[in-house]
Amino acid sequence: MATNDEGISIDLQALRNFRLERVLDEDPVTRALAVLGSLASDDGITVDAIVRIEKTALPPQFATTSGLSESLGRVEKVERNGIYSWFMAWLSDAARSNPDLKINIIAPCTEVHIRKYSRQQILMVHETPALYTSIVQPYIAAFPSSRTQWVEDILSGKSEADKVLHRDPDPEYGYVMLPDMKWDLRTLGSLYLVAIVLSADIKSLRDLRKKHLGMLRSIRREAARVVQEHWGLGRGSLRLYVHYQPSYYHFHVHIVNANYAGLMGSTVGQAHLLDDIISMLETDVEQGPSIFQRLTLTYGLGDQHGLYEPMIAAQAVAEL
Repeated sequence: MATNDEGISIDLQALRNFRLERVLDEDPVTRALAVLGSLASDDGITVDAIVRIEKTALPPQFATTSGLSESLGRVEKVERNGIYSWFMAWLSDAARSNPDLKINIIAPCTEVHIRKYSRQQILMVHETPALYTSIVQPYIAAFPSSRTQWVEDILSGKSEADKVLHRDPDPEYGYVMLPDMKWDLRTLGSLYLVAIVLSADIKSLRDLRKKHLGMLRSIRREAARVVQEHWGLGRGSLRLYVHYQPSYYHFHVHIVNANYAGLMGSTVGQAHLLDDIISMLETDVEQGPSIFQRLTLTYGLGDQHGLYEPMIAAQAVAEL
């Protein structure tokens, strides 16, 4: 391609005549795409050009009744599991294959859901084993089983059975692996799977013991195999981690494309790498409380979380 150091005038026709050479980068977090190609100037000179395209933020008025109904050209249901449904949507040209939006719906939603999805002020807290026993454990135990019915439906095969990529049927150490509902099932750069254990006794990171090493290693091994076979991703292409506090109290492992950087939920203070968890358990004692029973865990807690007030109050007392 010819080059020219002078800027050229760009209009709609020039963009329509853009000739693509190759894709430079894609960012599933910002929904941006950078491509290299050529543009023709008014005098016919062809110049190298990088075009970066990203989706703009949705304005608040988009969510109004008229804004939503007038903007959506077509919706296509992807999946439904209990109160959770998700769709792909097109804003204008409904004939295009690539959708503009992924829409998740929770209906009927509860006050817990409303608090979870509200804007929150995050503060860091230090959860000692004593605070876990006195505050967090009773909080987890108080959750009604209906809150995780959708998980039970997946594990039993009642829901999303056709999406399961791997199943280990062992009742104590087994798990299922399938795409997470946050993934659009199309964009490889934002690949997102989840492995959910069958045992309801493992609520969170705190419940892991050395006896679970085989299960955790299996999840790591099978995740690598699944993404290689289905999407051609090789060794080192995945980031596997566990949340603490998790969004729901039935132990699960997040499996995402390693290039999915900046993903909310994969930050320090919430995500714990599965490799690190395995390494810690491998060096743990054979008898007595496990390492995750003995650790003080530091994490970010939003002011809408049900643990926020009691944990913040406990931190204040500890500092006196």
